[in-house]
Amino acid sequence: MPEYSSHFPPIEIATKLLLSIGIGLLVGFERQWSRKDLGVRTFTIISLFGMLSALIAPSFILIGLVSVVALLVVVNIGAIASQRSLEPTTSGALLVMFALGVLIGQDHVFTPVATAIVMTLLLALKPQLSRFAGGLTQEEVRGAVLLGLIGFVIYPVLPDHFIDSWHLLNPREAWLTIILIASIGFLNYVLLRLYSARGLYYSAFFGGMVNSTAAIAELSSTFESGAAIQQLVTVNLLTIVAMFIRNLGLLLIFSPAAGFIAAVPIGLMALSATIVIWRLRHASLSSAGLAIGSPVSLRKLLSFGAIFIAIQVTSSLGQRLFGGSGAVIVSALGGLASSASATAAVAAISRHGQISSSTAALSTILASIASTLVNVPIVYRATRDRKVVRNLFLTSLLIVVLGLIALLVLDVLRDRLKRPV
Repeated sequence: MPEYSSHFPPIEIATKLLLSIGIGLLVGFERQWSRKDLGVRTFTIISLFGMLSALIAPSFILIGLVSVVALLVVVNIGAIASQRSLEPTTSGALLVMFALGVLIGQDHVFTPVATAIVMTLLLALKPQLSRFAGGLTQEEVRGAVLLGLIGFVIYPVLPDHFIDSWHLLNPREAWLTIILIASIGFLNYVLLRLYSARGLYYSAFFGGMVNSTAAIAELSSTFESGAAIQQLVTVNLLTIVAMFIRNLGLLLIFSPAAGFIAAVPIGLMALSATIVIWRLRHASLSSAGLAIGSPVSLRKLLSFGAIFIAIQVTSSLGQRLFGGSGAVIVSALGGLASSASATAAVAAISRHGQISSSTAALSTILASIASTLVNVPIVYRATRDRKVVRNLFLTSLLIVVLGLIALLVLDVLRDRLKRPV
């Protein structure tokens, strides 16, 4: 026993006391406000008990855990005797609080504090989480399970090296890109579920984050021929802005150097679209939801993976056969099908040095432009309204031209900086 308890530095112990009290008060106040039997004092004392157990001796931690379990048994028996409902959530939270106190006693700081904050958030959001869980469909649950499967089961067992003699495909890197796209899609699908009922603005933006082409195809079908031009133009521009943000974010993640080069042209196109949206903000929009299905399904996952791998392999081959122009052409054409796939593909091969950062940036810009322009025939097919399509085409063309001008200006500036003085 003296080995563990003979020396307690005052400053160190004071810090541990404050941390234990702090996390105990944080979770305890939430339980107190929720009118639970175990409130702020109980949670704070249990946190201190866990911290002291770790200080006394490792063997005392087990004694402390048994004591906390015994306390919970007594509390729940009392609840049954008085015909009150059991509190499994509060009981579980108290066990976690004891463990967090032990971690603090073992000199951990980030883990117990972060866990306490997350646990408090989960406890406080009970109504929202219950309402959201009650509205989940079987397809959405399968999507969440599939996301976990591809991220935590399949990814670790994939080989982390090129599997071909041409160095075209690294399975683990390719799969990581698929995980990232699927995660972005699933997150924005959740946001779409939460906010789509507020109108087409939310539906268009969050839908554009998931899949801009699918979003505008679905939304344009809600407008009958002769509908207000400003409405459909605004909705289309929102999906485009979301697509620009997503593509630039992907490029910055996988190839930061290329992302910084593409930031100005893509940012200018997004800004010009946002200005047009702001000018048309007074156009009334009917409230309508967007049904594009769960973004994490086996069919969509295989479809995206096939497009991504095809673009990456074709871009690599195009670069080797025709130089950087080959990768650029393939990416521009790939943007007609999936600008996210094209962006991720060129960023991946740029990271390996197969193409330059400027080529990857140009490829992403052209893929984004292709995705912008492909919306025009989609809208025409859905509405058959020439006025809508003409207005949409002119607006999209203006955005594209501004992006190309910014790209040319940057290219000229880079050439001048490279010239000897």
